[in-house]
Amino acid sequence: MPHLPHHHNNEHDLEEILKQSEKSEDFAKISDILGKMGDPKRAQIFWILCHCEECVTDLAEITGMSSPAVSHHLKILKDCELISARREGREVCYRAADSALAKLLHTVTEEIMAVSCPDTEIHPEGAPCSCGHNHVHSSTADSSDLSDKEYESLAHSVHEYLSDNLSTHITIDSLAKHFCVNPTTLKTVFKDVYGNSIAAHTKEHRMEKAASLLKTTSLSVAEIAKEVGFQTQSKFTQAFKEYYHTLPKDYRNSVR
Repeated sequence: MPHLPHHHNNEHDLEEILKQSEKSEDFAKISDILGKMGDPKRAQIFWILCHCEECVTDLAEITGMSSPAVSHHLKILKDCELISARREGREVCYRAADSALAKLLHTVTEEIMAVSCPDTEIHPEGAPCSCGHNHVHSSTADSSDLSDKEYESLAHSVHEYLSDNLSTHITIDSLAKHFCVNPTTLKTVFKDVYGNSIAAHTKEHRMEKAASLLKTTSLSVAEIAKEVGFQTQSKFTQAFKEYYHTLPKDYRNSVR
């Protein structure tokens, strides 16, 4: 250990500190990552991808940038292994990497935002979001991080949200974004509590509501199809027949 000109009664810590401080390659890597996160638009894109999966076109619309500019930022984030990509047909979708580094940077980003931007809506673990539910961020927790109470509360909140929005087309990604959890966590928690997938659960409630409307109202089949979230009458009719083994009009006639 070098002889230091001044003593501050911390000699018992200095040896380990100096040993770690000699790891110049580690500090170079830290500096490189933090430097690449120094662009505000890049930080914004990274934060968005911590909460949902998006394509270049959507990110360009959200951030007000051109698609080539977004692609440039995504390449840098991907080179740092902070995001991952998934191809779906001709489209590539991006989201934050499932890595310790990405999770840590997400946490740090939100901590800084909460401190330096007090008017920003950041929802730490257990804090109520603007939708009134308690959330756990996708990058800081998975299903194993939730307490039993949080586990059931999340599933029940998703159930209520789906029941209140049967006429709306809802995707897993949009649900995950709304409840600020990772899509895998969302699907796992819901299936554990309700015994079936979100898609199957939603279809069941849509069919039950459709049957009730056929029984108690004079709405046309096309109108009922829209009420329960189907874009076309033909798709609704097919789904209804698969579920009840009869056509909607025949079901209406039988119950009346």
